[in-house]
Amino acid sequence: MTTITAVEVIDVRFPTSLSADGSDAMNKDGDYSAAYVILRTDDSALSGYGFTFTIGRGNDICVLAAEQRALPLIGRDADAVLDDLGATYRDLKTDSQLRWLGPEKGVEHLAMAAVMNALWDMAARRAGKPLWRLLADMTPEQLVDIADLKYLSDALTREEAIALLEELEPTRSERIAELERDGYPCYTTSAGWLGYSDEKMRRLLREAVDQGYKHVKLKVGANLEEDIRRCRIAREEIGPDAHLMIDANQVWDVPQAIDWVGALSEFNPLWIEEPTSPDDILGHAAIRRAVAPIGVATGEHGMNRVLFKQMFQAEAIDFCQLDSARLASINEILAVYLLAKKFGVPVCPHAGGVGLCELVQHLSIFDYVAVSGSLENRVTEFVDHLHEHFVDPCIVENGAYRVPTAPGYSAEMFEESLREYAFPGGAYWTGASLVQARIA
Repeated sequence: MTTITAVEVIDVRFPTSLSADGSDAMNKDGDYSAAYVILRTDDSALSGYGFTFTIGRGNDICVLAAEQRALPLIGRDADAVLDDLGATYRDLKTDSQLRWLGPEKGVEHLAMAAVMNALWDMAARRAGKPLWRLLADMTPEQLVDIADLKYLSDALTREEAIALLEELEPTRSERIAELERDGYPCYTTSAGWLGYSDEKMRRLLREAVDQGYKHVKLKVGANLEEDIRRCRIAREEIGPDAHLMIDANQVWDVPQAIDWVGALSEFNPLWIEEPTSPDDILGHAAIRRAVAPIGVATGEHGMNRVLFKQMFQAEAIDFCQLDSARLASINEILAVYLLAKKFGVPVCPHAGGVGLCELVQHLSIFDYVAVSGSLENRVTEFVDHLHEHFVDPCIVENGAYRVPTAPGYSAEMFEESLREYAFPGGAYWTGASLVQARIA
């Protein structure tokens, strides 16, 4: 019997605020961070790696919450835990005392994501498969057994979920072959951070076009005149035919969002992302009606599957941007994908953060193979930051994610990166790396 023997949760922070990477109208100086979970077993060949994402201060709170979430796993039979990750998920999420801190929202839900991400990584490693393939090899019944459908039966029943998956089961191999040949389409946000100079933005936009991107995203929302000027620069660099998306990161009230998007409509944006509070379902619906045909996209701060259910029911969004480290890992993410399939809303996952691109490539590939079966209006975010810290980094070529082949969820970080950027004792944060650089 292989036993889960220990959990280690590390506060990892990267100083992205120094270069304005990740800067937007709401979050001006974020340091991309992760509450990074390592689940160890008494088999040295089997571990699991996962994380949730934050932007600096407060990451230590997520670390403590993840430790609490993982403690019930210590001493358990790893095979029993991994053989039924639906039951394991339900067991962990029903901790009555931890639930009081949410329930299913906030720090305790971020912690649940980190721990379950590590378990899913361990399951895929045990199977010798990349996570997307582990999921794609499951039957519709097995997938629905995993999915958290609680509170969703008014919108999606178990029987409906199975039927949705059965539609595409016979042709999964065809779509796998297609993705292995062409990759999964992505867009870049790397050129559009709000803190970048015009010169840097122009250079990065030109590079994006040269690299084959047909979709780019710009941050907006701090100053209308500046937004008009920056959107004009973007159109000059990418041309009239490429898709431009704009992202306000929640800074507007509903009437302000409608007016501001109207002022930017001359630049023909594909969508306005997070135009108002992420919890305001009716506000998003009102904005969507007012700004059409510009689409409305949101979801990176969508706290749980129930919020997404209501967004779909209210016809509030055109694009669903679920987050791989805010929803409670595959169990809840699968439920949202199934809801999106039923309501006909394309899922374009959020990936603006450390390690999120590594995770979402698996999600989007699985979605196309087994759930949606469509690439229409689907494009997944890519940001070109911090991939060098991952053992199995995502690979993007010609504006598309290449299909990952290594076993696991692509979540493992290099030990050297952990030693350097662990907070507060890592070499970078104590200044030791600076001293060593001067000596060298």
